[in-house]
Amino acid sequence: MSLLSLYAPSLHGRAHHAALEVDTPGGGTRTLTFGALDERRDCLAALLAARGLTAGDRLAFCLPNRLAVIDLWLAAITLGVILVPINVLYRGREIAHIVGDAEPVAVVTTPEHAADLPAGTTWWDVDTLAQELESALETTPPSGAPRTTPFDATDATPAALIYTSGTTGVAKGAVLTHGNFAANARALVTSWRITAQDRYLAALPLFHVHGLGNGVQCWLATGCHMKLVARFEHERALDWFDTYRPTLFFGVPTMYVRLLEAPAHRAREIGATMRLFVSGSAPLPAQVLEAFAERFGHVILERYGMTETLMNVSNPYDGERRAGTVGLPLPGVEVEIRDEAGAPVSDGTSGELWVRGANVCAGYWKRPDATAAAFVQGWFRTGDLGVRARDGYITLQGRRSDLIISGGFNIYPREVEELLLAEPGVREVTIVGVPDARRGEVPVAYLVCDAEPDAEALERSLRAQVASFKIPRAFIRVAALPRTALGKVQKHLLPAYEP
Repeated sequence: MSLLSLYAPSLHGRAHHAALEVDTPGGGTRTLTFGALDERRDCLAALLAARGLTAGDRLAFCLPNRLAVIDLWLAAITLGVILVPINVLYRGREIAHIVGDAEPVAVVTTPEHAADLPAGTTWWDVDTLAQELESALETTPPSGAPRTTPFDATDATPAALIYTSGTTGVAKGAVLTHGNFAANARALVTSWRITAQDRYLAALPLFHVHGLGNGVQCWLATGCHMKLVARFEHERALDWFDTYRPTLFFGVPTMYVRLLEAPAHRAREIGATMRLFVSGSAPLPAQVLEAFAERFGHVILERYGMTETLMNVSNPYDGERRAGTVGLPLPGVEVEIRDEAGAPVSDGTSGELWVRGANVCAGYWKRPDATAAAFVQGWFRTGDLGVRARDGYITLQGRRSDLIISGGFNIYPREVEELLLAEPGVREVTIVGVPDARRGEVPVAYLVCDAEPDAEALERSLRAQVASFKIPRAFIRVAALPRTALGKVQKHLLPAYEP
């Protein structure tokens, strides 16, 4: 099905209802109805078609959150054009890879970001395009007739080409279809009880699958109200909660850490009007979940997804939201944990998560080798390691590529990271494997902490809780962990360990 069919009850059925609130350059806000968004969709689609875009073409954007991103998404869906989001934090080499690989007709961006595009790249100024749209909207088609005829999309029609975060290597473009986005939206709306009465505070970047694939799709599928902010600013976040009074918030762990700085009385007031806090894109430390529940009166719902599959697993809306786990498979999603040979393992045994469902991407753009390696008889190999409890709850143990094999023993970094995060003064931690002549690899811990770490004390504490081969060889203090825009640690950017 075309995503326009999924959105129709909102764009048409709730045409006169307020849909979107966005900040304006002057410090005010602008509110648009679903009907206005539908008119903008139709009009911008006509403008893009006049510029030569046709079904199957790629159109990239490199923009912070703003109305133009919503307009581009809806217009691209209408035309059958494949939208290619580019992280606004990326620079020359990273952008050049995406532009060279996706070969978009153009990149919609600002003059500032255009300076980072490869020489010769066609780019369209977002403000100029917005002005053209506003001017065209003033000219009503005869009898209100649509300006464009929507492309006859199916479940298999590509809607977006979204590149993996590339935390360990070259980013690959996941081909996400209309059917992928629709299946994901239905699963989340059902599982998280999202309705038209919700008010969604959207602070996640729309160039990332978390914000675009989850937040925007749930909003358009249900016809709820959305406030879109340019980016998460912890200095302003409490005011957004106070004035907008959302019921729904999707965030990443670093956002929740900053929200914990809220005074107790404001946290209670925010919690009183909220319905659901969701966390993803990076592991949520158990102590953050517990501290947030005590302060805001809400247990954050942690879930698990990835660029290639959208959402796979979620803690339940009703029932136990278990700290340290990502919960149970979502409706329509099958998850198995398998060993290196591809055979399913028993509960309580570690293995790789394999996923199957309508949420899984069509493959990697122009990478038949990577597609063949990732897909096995209809199953997608996620590359994520985990273990399933007897009652079905799944606990992630990190990326397969992060697994440390030391002297023949497997070390799952997250297990030790969680223990170190419980130590006084340790605010962030990541563990990596470094080459060792005798053991092949040994773990090394990088910590963001209030003072120089006491290695002996940390080692004593860990020895009382885990096997000796899991103890980091060194505890290195760093000012900050290098992260992507969504909070994933970029381990390859950490300073080199020198024994």
